[in-house]
Amino acid sequence: MWLSIIVPVYNMAADGKLNYCMDSLINQTISDYEIIAVDDASTDESLKVLREYERKYPEKVRVITYPVNKRQGGAKNEGLRAALGEWIGFMDSDDWAAPTFYEKLLKKAEETGADMVGCDYCLVREHTFSVGKVVQNNYQGQTGVLDEERHRLLFLRPGSMVIKIYKGDVIRENGLMFPEGIFYEDNCAGSLWSLYFKRFEKVEEPLYYYYQHDLSTVHYITEEKCRHRMKAMTLLDDACKKRGFAEKYHEELEYRFAELYYVITLFSYLQGVKRPRLAFVKELRKGVTERFPEFEKNSYYVSYTGREEKKLIAMQGKSDLLFFWYYGLKQRVRKCKRRLQNR
Repeated sequence: MWLSIIVPVYNMAADGKLNYCMDSLINQTISDYEIIAVDDASTDESLKVLREYERKYPEKVRVITYPVNKRQGGAKNEGLRAALGEWIGFMDSDDWAAPTFYEKLLKKAEETGADMVGCDYCLVREHTFSVGKVVQNNYQGQTGVLDEERHRLLFLRPGSMVIKIYKGDVIRENGLMFPEGIFYEDNCAGSLWSLYFKRFEKVEEPLYYYYQHDLSTVHYITEEKCRHRMKAMTLLDDACKKRGFAEKYHEELEYRFAELYYVITLFSYLQGVKRPRLAFVKELRKGVTERFPEFEKNSYYVSYTGREEKKLIAMQGKSDLLFFWYYGLKQRVRKCKRRLQNR
């Protein structure tokens, strides 16, 4: 089997989302591949939809199901354990791919000897194969033979995992899996996995369609989801220590942890949650300083973090309460200005 495509599925039957995804995979222009659809204890008609594809296309579709929801990471792990392919790909069940998506990625791998290949994606708000807003995922400076410098660049910015294919032997030989039971499992896996591959290449086309809808993980913020991102980063830190990467890639790990555990989570929480809690804001600061007490001196942090964000974070370093009060006041002023502009 040349390629295994793993599709974690949870409650995607409505509005034809799951059908559109599965149809795009059934109609890929390659011939030797399998689709492993993993139903993650859906409570809607998703499993029924998947069984119908399994019935109609038994040579292509295998369905795995179980009674307890494991979130996407757990579903992907179930798919990995069942996968027979020389290559492994992942597809979110509300997204879809151009018909030549996997053909072009596999061709690039064959031409270059790469063991990991990616492309760009586009953002769309309806079921269409018209290219929407193109998002560059990874860049040419990260491609080629993965020496230490390129591994650093990929660890910092691994890019999306669903727009890539991975050599199956690398995954199996190194026991690469996903965190289970949390959102943002790719935040951990993407960086860690990148350290094990030897050559990364890219097809400069948007061959993956990322569906923008209200139920997407990134479209609403809760404290629970913020905690999941924090958990993903603690798991990444722990895995790097266990696997012997923490010292060699200390600066990259420190910045990645500070950026996702703290900076992005802090401001998305304060902007997205209706009633933010001072106790949670304190917890974020405590969590990052316990693991990386000097993160503000990190060269990537100094270069990449915005000037305003650095000022606010320095303020919190002096006083959680002052920062919380000041940021809340700024938010209220912005809302008042927007109301006045919209009159």
